[in-house]
Amino acid sequence: MNLLFSNDKRGEYPASWYAATAQDLPRFPMLKGETRADVCVIGGGFTGLSAALHLAQAGRDVVLVDAHRVGFGASGRNGGQLGSGQRVEQTELERMLGPDDAAKLWSLAQDAKALVKSLVAEHAIDCDLKPGVAHACFTRGEVAHEHAYAEHLQTRYGYDQITPLDRDGMQAVCPSPKYVGGTLDMGAGHLHPLNYAIGLARAAAAAGARIHEGTHVHTITEGRSPIEVRTDAGKVRAEHVILAANGYLGGLNRKVAARVMPINNFIAATPPLGDDAARVLARDVAVADTKFVVNYFRLTPDKRLLFGGGESYGYRFPDIGRTVRKPMAEIFPHLADIPFDYTWGGTLAITMRRLPYVARVAPNILSASGYSGHGVGSATHAGQVMARAIQGETDGFDTLSRIPSRPFPGGPAMRTPLLTLAMTWYALRDRLGI
Repeated sequence: MNLLFSNDKRGEYPASWYAATAQDLPRFPMLKGETRADVCVIGGGFTGLSAALHLAQAGRDVVLVDAHRVGFGASGRNGGQLGSGQRVEQTELERMLGPDDAAKLWSLAQDAKALVKSLVAEHAIDCDLKPGVAHACFTRGEVAHEHAYAEHLQTRYGYDQITPLDRDGMQAVCPSPKYVGGTLDMGAGHLHPLNYAIGLARAAAAAGARIHEGTHVHTITEGRSPIEVRTDAGKVRAEHVILAANGYLGGLNRKVAARVMPINNFIAATPPLGDDAARVLARDVAVADTKFVVNYFRLTPDKRLLFGGGESYGYRFPDIGRTVRKPMAEIFPHLADIPFDYTWGGTLAITMRRLPYVARVAPNILSASGYSGHGVGSATHAGQVMARAIQGETDGFDTLSRIPSRPFPGGPAMRTPLLTLAMTWYALRDRLGI
């Protein structure tokens, strides 16, 4: 079974609020027959589109192929949060990598946010980009940790965009009875991810990248130059290949598959809440909380609540409405029985350390994936970093590729059951509040 085709109609976006409000984008043609390129990019999400855009702007001949449509995968389905830093806190990175590489990763993460904002401005991408992400806590111990971490970022890295929130401060942002404090990061942001992906695709095509949708890659022939990328109806011969399929890569590269694990996450959209929207969010910011299986949410311009929560680890999606309603009702009890206008799921990818896996997996094949829910900025930036590496500018790529990356235990046959067991334990911890 292939995750590319397990839960969705071939070549169609899921029936999400994002798809219902997406900018119109005519289909790019399927690749038929043989073509040549300097670089073949596999995957039309944030990573691949950013790589294609930056390579095309540098004068490289680029072919990008996607099995469905640009923005079809996690890039067009996620919570739309543009977070600060890496997925792992800087204090942990300092222990893991030492202060120098941790500082470089902070700087790269700052570059990632700036890159997204500059691309939106430069290419006039209409994606509702707005500032503000709150991190919400359930216990006083978590609040103390959040406030100390904000102080650490200001003291060590000079980052002064985070405001500590006590209970009253958090209630003034998000009046959920469950949250007792947290922080508000106005240097972070949120956006309409599918419209952002569509805007990147338009920009890449305008720069000269050749984009082919409905083009499923099934074989990459390594060890020769040019590399052959075979699709259902064609072939690309390229000097370089970028793997940018994230959770949908399948078995195209065993080294990546050993370290990057696909999982499913889910979002629901309520009807417009009108004046009751203030009972959910009193400010137009996004929220993510401290659960291991994170709850994340924000309001749409028409005052719907987009609430993300719950995960699964197999090929088939569960009952999405039921999966999302349970955590949403915990955070907002007054919405326990509200209907959903849209429910959708998507496949993202995680790594053992919840940090991206960026690597040169063969002499002329680069890969970036495993953003672990932090991909709006990280994936966009990884595409630019790989584009630069192909042109000989390897500093950012080398820093990211030094992040230690362990394979999942048990190999392909056992990694899913072992992950399910581990995640069940973490979900139990969430419920028990430990």
